[in-house]
Amino acid sequence: MATLSFVHTRLAAHLGSRNVARVIYGAIIGLALIVALESYPTSAGQMIGWLVGTAVAVALAEFYSEVVGTETSERHRVTGQQLRHMLEAAAAVAFGVAFPSVIFLLAALGLIEIGTAFTLAKWSGLVLIGFYGYWAARFAGAPVPRALVQGGLVALIGAFLIVLKAALH
Repeated sequence: MATLSFVHTRLAAHLGSRNVARVIYGAIIGLALIVALESYPTSAGQMIGWLVGTAVAVALAEFYSEVVGTETSERHRVTGQQLRHMLEAAAAVAFGVAFPSVIFLLAALGLIEIGTAFTLAKWSGLVLIGFYGYWAARFAGAPVPRALVQGGLVALIGAFLIVLKAALH
């Protein structure tokens, strides 16, 4: 029971943080990458490489742009505390992008087929985006039915990306 309480506490803390926006941003980037590469002959290992490499690149870009933006707007070097916040934000973006790599790891280990991995990865991105949309509504005071609608509508962003890609191929 203590483990469940710890998970609940950590989840509540995460959902109350500004990093939620960064994870969603990263998840949308990861979903776009998955959709873009699905029609190419890509192995599970290559997908893990693409997702992790993109996660690192986007996180570094996020971090660098925050440092430069802060220093130019505030006219001083960033402080250690600001750097910590910027690193946390960059890590949250990286997590969102790299999240589906776990599914491709299952395919690399031969536990699922690569086609199944692509399907699960797309759905995991939609579920993650919808999950955050739901909790945003709940924390803003919306009743459960309205929060479910908001979560569903937010997930439609990812679904639109998938449908657009399917229509173009």
